[in-house]
Amino acid sequence: MKFHFYLILICGCLPLFGQTPEIGIVQDMEQDSLLQASGYSSLSESISKCFSPKNLTDVQFKEKLLAIQKLKTRMVACNLFIPGDMKLVGPTVDETAILKYAEVVFQRCQQAQLKLIVWGSGGARRVPDGFDPGKARDQFISIVRKVAELAKKYNVVLALESLNHTETNFINTVAEALEIVKRVNHTNLRLNADVYHMLKENESPAILLTAGKYIVHCEIAEKEKRTPPGTMGDDFREYLKALKKIKYKGRIMLECRWDNLATQAATGRENLQRQMDEVFK
Repeated sequence: MKFHFYLILICGCLPLFGQTPEIGIVQDMEQDSLLQASGYSSLSESISKCFSPKNLTDVQFKEKLLAIQKLKTRMVACNLFIPGDMKLVGPTVDETAILKYAEVVFQRCQQAQLKLIVWGSGGARRVPDGFDPGKARDQFISIVRKVAELAKKYNVVLALESLNHTETNFINTVAEALEIVKRVNHTNLRLNADVYHMLKENESPAILLTAGKYIVHCEIAEKEKRTPPGTMGDDFREYLKALKKIKYKGRIMLECRWDNLATQAATGRENLQRQMDEVFK
C-alpha cells in the first residue's frame, strides 16, 4: 500500500501525456494570457511571491489563491523556496523557524493543489567562508530530511536543484545533488535536472542516466546568457536523448532571461520543440 501511495504522489507531479514531455515555462503568473497565446499550458512561479508567509498575510494569500485558480496556464511548480536570509547551513541556522516557515508554505501549496517545489535556494544554502564544508553538508542533510517529512504530510514533492558555481558554492552539479538525495533517502525529495546549470558546469548528459529514477522535473535555457532556445543555437539533443533513455515523463520548463517575452515566448518554445520532436520521434 505504501508503494502505491508514493507512486501516486510522485506521478501527481507529472503530466499524463505521451512519450514526449510537455514544454512549460518559468514565468510570472500575470503573463498568463500571453503564455497561453504562445502555446504554453503550464507554468512555474515563485514561492516567495505566491505562498511565502514572510511576504503574504493569510488575507493576501487567499486573494492570490483565487488568482491561481483562474489561470489558463496551469501552475504546476514553484521555485525560490527558502529565502536567502533563512540559512540552511552555517552557525546561524534556526531549525525551528525553517520548519515553521516550510509548514505554512506546504499548507498553502496544498490549498492550491500544487504538488511540486523546485528547491534551489542558493543564498540559503551557501556555505559561509571558513565554515567546515563537511559540517555544512551534514546540517543540510539533517534539515532537508525534516522538511521532506513535512512535505509528505501535505503531498508535496521537493525537487532538489543543482546551481552553477556563480550562484552558490554548495551542490553545483546534478551528481552532487544526487548524492544528497540518496543520503536524505526520503520519497518526497527528488531531483530537478536543470540543463542550463549543467551546461555552465560542463556536466555530461550521462549523469541523467545515473540519476534517472530520481528526476521528476527539468528546466532548460541556453548556456551563455540563459537565453531561450534558438537565440544562440545551443544544441540540447544529447541531454534530451538522455531524458528519453530514462523514459522521463515530467515537464521541461523554459527558465530563461527574456529580452522581450511577447516576441520570444512562442519562438523559444517552438525552437525547443523542434529538437524534442527529432529526439522523441
